[in-house]
Amino acid sequence: VQLQAFGGGLVQAGGSLRLSCAASGRTFSNYAMGWFRQAPEKERESVAGISWSVTYYADSVKDRFTISRDNAKNMVYLQMNSLKPGDTAVYYCAARPQSYITYTRLSRPNEYDYWGQGTQVTVSS
Repeated sequence: VQLQAFGGGLVQAGGSLRLSCAASGRTFSNYAMGWFRQAPEKERESVAGISWSVTYYADSVKDRFTISRDNAKNMVYLQMNSLKPGDTAVYYCAARPQSYITYTRLSRPNEYDYWGQGTQVTVSS
């Protein structure tokens, strides 16, 4: 699966952005999708994940971010509202097979097999 994330940019605190991730190469619906982020000098952390039966959000983004997917278009999205400076990071989309999906597995970077190149999100105060 090839993944390409886009839609990042510079936004003021309180603003919104929608990230998109285009997938190609395999049957998209067979894959669970996740969004992760990495700020400078910090470890990569989970943001959200979506599978057939489970949707995951990190506590830090609940009620502000929404993950969705369009299997017909091979796309996954991350709608980010009420952005904070702490949300500044490079955001990555990732994919893994839908088998043996659990809430916890959706949140772990090492559970994903395919990664996109990342898109920068910068939130100014």
